[in-house]
Amino acid sequence: MEHRPLRFIRRGKRIALGNVPPDRTLLEVLREDLGLTGTKEGCGEGDCGACTVVLGEPDVDHGGNAIKYRAINSCIRLAHSIDGMALWTVEDLAEDDGTLHPAQEAMVQCHGSQCGFCTPGFVMSLFGMYQNYIAPTLGTGVSSPPPGGAGAPWGGPAARRVCKGEAITRTVAQEDLSGNLCRCTGYRPILDAAQRMATLPPVRVDEADLLQKLKLLAQEVRALEANLAYIAPDSVAALLAARAAHPDAQVVAGGTDVGLWVTKQHRQFARVLDVTRAAELRRIETSATTIAIGAAVPLADAYAALEADRPVLHRFAMRFAGLPVRNSGTLGGNVANGSPIGDSMPLLIALGAQVVLASAAHGERTLALEDFYLGYRKTALAADELLVRILVPRHSPGEALKAYKISKRQDDDISAVCLAINLHIDNGVVRAARIGAGGVAATPARARQTEAALAGQPWSEATAQQAAQALQAEFRPISDMRASGAYRRALLAALLRRFWLETQGVPDASLETLTATETA
Repeated sequence: MEHRPLRFIRRGKRIALGNVPPDRTLLEVLREDLGLTGTKEGCGEGDCGACTVVLGEPDVDHGGNAIKYRAINSCIRLAHSIDGMALWTVEDLAEDDGTLHPAQEAMVQCHGSQCGFCTPGFVMSLFGMYQNYIAPTLGTGVSSPPPGGAGAPWGGPAARRVCKGEAITRTVAQEDLSGNLCRCTGYRPILDAAQRMATLPPVRVDEADLLQKLKLLAQEVRALEANLAYIAPDSVAALLAARAAHPDAQVVAGGTDVGLWVTKQHRQFARVLDVTRAAELRRIETSATTIAIGAAVPLADAYAALEADRPVLHRFAMRFAGLPVRNSGTLGGNVANGSPIGDSMPLLIALGAQVVLASAAHGERTLALEDFYLGYRKTALAADELLVRILVPRHSPGEALKAYKISKRQDDDISAVCLAINLHIDNGVVRAARIGAGGVAATPARARQTEAALAGQPWSEATAQQAAQALQAEFRPISDMRASGAYRRALLAALLRRFWLETQGVPDASLETLTATETA
């Protein structure tokens, strides 16, 4: 079976590698094939951020005329998934004369490195922040040809349309560095460095030059061939045809779980089918009633769309995982994976989401999300089907919504319990209720009995108490390393009572409402 060639742009030059197996990780290619050992392996599971690199590709939401930058974990990213993109590692930031990039210089000035093992990953996350927040404010001028290092630095008016162009506040820095761990507990100077970058001499990237190179590289991508080990069609039609032809291929939609199977379970895949290149699946389309999210839309973008419609979801979205995981993983992959502890599904169930499944032979069909799950890691997908879209109803008047994630760590951790509650309250009466729960059953679950206990009742403390009891009795969760079954059941009741308090405006009903203050 023929291995797909791997091509990407690094330091302004085209890199081409042959004979890369379909299940080889990007970190393996960087360290072992290219000798780029600045990128470290810490955890091998996307938790620590020591392996962080930055990817750049034309932004499909803006006609491909600007670059979108994403910090990702290379340890669980399949190497072939970056075919046709631009890549930066920590070796690429300093200029040829040794001048440091602002992301590096800020770390030096703020004493942000201690043992140093995590430093390359933090620097790369800072570089991603620089491109997303600071570069859009630099203007269009490029005073000299970009050097081979950092600067093949880019920015300019196109970037303004896709990047935030905001000041990096402490909160922004904490959120965007959420995927990087420092075991020396040196976070304060690293956060200082994130804010210091904007004060340093600017570095610009020539986006026009990079876009041209990426377009030329895209022309090299060969048509789909049946004997390729890594199949990455660029259309839904070709994708479904490949699925029908190769039902045994491992489907990848971001790879944040499949990467773990490779690094931790040492599983091998003879053939991989990557859904993230199909242009139709990378779109978010919003109508007056629905947000249609393509299955290949990264989690960061999918949650941004949900948050734009329902701002109350901001904190929940930030806690889903670290930013590099949200940049690689997709909403479709999270949903199709069917993990009972995945965070997206309880929320989507509470929102009344539907999934659209498609095959080459039978076209599309639509299911309520809660009906998509048939058992532990078992879904309604036929052998020739793929999940192509998630349909989420828009916010409506009278909606009271909250999603809760309970985990051992506040950030970048897997839930012990995830609970999403969505009530429609009119004149003090619960007209409709939808509740999604994770970590309490073999599948993501809808709490139908509790919903029935709420519907038509006055939204009062007594109703909330009765509903909490019903929710606690509705599930029989197992005990595992994250929590005991009894604790999970107690959490369900406690979270519903917290929801009641929050709807009544009770201050400090949750730790999320508390603000830390400094004292002299």
